[in-house]
Amino acid sequence: MKDKLIIFDTTLRDGEQSPGASMTRDEKVRIAKALEKLKVDIIEAGFPVASPGDFEAVKAVAEAVTDSVVCGLARTSDADIDAAAAALKPARSARIHTFIATSPIHMTHKLRMSPDDVLATAVRAVKRARNYTDNVEFSPEDAGRSELDFLCRVIEAVIDAGATTINVPDTVGYSVPHQFGETIRRIIERVPNSDKAVFSVHCHNDLGLAVSNSLAAVLNGARQVECTINGLGERAGNAALEEIVMAVRTRRDIFVCDTNIDTTEIVNCSRLVSNITGFAVQPNKAIVGANAFAHESGIHQDGIIKSRETYEIMRAQDVGWHTNRLVLGKHSGRNAFKTRLKELGFEFATEEELNETFKRYKELADKKHEIFDEDLQALVTDSLQDSSNERIKFQSLKVTLETGEVPAAEITVSVDGVEKQGHATGAGPVDAVFKAIESIIVSGCNLQLYSVTSITGGTDSQGEVTVRVDKDGRIVNGRGSDTDIIAASAKAYINALNRALDNSARAHPQI
Repeated sequence: MKDKLIIFDTTLRDGEQSPGASMTRDEKVRIAKALEKLKVDIIEAGFPVASPGDFEAVKAVAEAVTDSVVCGLARTSDADIDAAAAALKPARSARIHTFIATSPIHMTHKLRMSPDDVLATAVRAVKRARNYTDNVEFSPEDAGRSELDFLCRVIEAVIDAGATTINVPDTVGYSVPHQFGETIRRIIERVPNSDKAVFSVHCHNDLGLAVSNSLAAVLNGARQVECTINGLGERAGNAALEEIVMAVRTRRDIFVCDTNIDTTEIVNCSRLVSNITGFAVQPNKAIVGANAFAHESGIHQDGIIKSRETYEIMRAQDVGWHTNRLVLGKHSGRNAFKTRLKELGFEFATEEELNETFKRYKELADKKHEIFDEDLQALVTDSLQDSSNERIKFQSLKVTLETGEVPAAEITVSVDGVEKQGHATGAGPVDAVFKAIESIIVSGCNLQLYSVTSITGGTDSQGEVTVRVDKDGRIVNGRGSDTDIIAASAKAYINALNRALDNSARAHPQI
């Protein structure tokens, strides 16, 4: 029998720390339900004390999820732990995850605490968390740069205090695989009560080694990995869930453990997270990139035709590719539409939401003969964005474009329910549209990124546009989709402005 490798997904917490990746409560619930369908063991839903919005989002996930454990992050303060416990109260199964830094640089310059004070604080926090649940996780932040002797002292003490999971984070992505794996092995060997806890790792990707470090830790005794869909996360991101899971599943000859993950849901989950956050997946991304199972070389193609195993170490179908074919067309009915969306993990809170989305589907079907799952995901995301309480809403657009002439745009939007028009010229049609929007809003935002991707193949494909703007140091992403790239650009920019003008900015600790 193989050991179980626990998959702890922190897309909703650490993934949300990516600049511009903040999610609404409803978006978090949608992703949480997809993670549950993926059979993730533990879902870290957020940091409840960070803001009322974060508290409500964690609570909503706790109410919606039934099969996975729902986790809330807390620093070692009483207020943090109490807030996490309150937000997690509706959960069928809950975990409190508390942390404090243990590296000399963090203790000296950030915490300004002595090692003895840090140890005492960690123990007190774990004991308080145990008053609420017997499922408590403790993380010594920046463990990758902590002194081993002190790390072992803290870990032994918090296990005695009641921690059932010990997470060893490489918070700044400083470690390399052989060294990190050896650290995990030595901790487990040296801590006298290590048999009373599950050891976990949480690796950042600053040197591109998050997955490698995590797998090295698994080979040395770690039995939980903290990861995110698409490797989303602070700075260069986290260990990618899909890569961890498929590495362990594919190399059964090396790993003496396996996960409970339903790998056929990986691609669907990846698309959903990308769609909601606006972080596109690069084509050559392992497992979930568009080119992950594509073969250009003639030698490779010849080998694949003769025997798939010559150049493919896993089947595309096993991770969800090619399993979702054409699902709907122009003449498909409302019930078929609703049923397929439910299969994809989308359920509507009201009949009004369903009717509005079905109306948009019919409009898209008039433009695009074949409707794929990717189209449906983009359609639902756009629809739910519009149904939320956003100040600015796209109404209509007219663009004048002729070779040798200056492009011009006229746009109509509603602002707080009042219809307004804007006009502008620009270096290109998108530039003109953005300037026309700014002539109405005067947002003060600086555009940092403009990106266009095709949702599906074909010249009638919807284009998905992602924009990133900076307003007073706060970075947000916006996305929009349409068969008309210029209209998609306008929707994406308006979506970004709505997020930028929302003052509910969040502050997150990082593990």
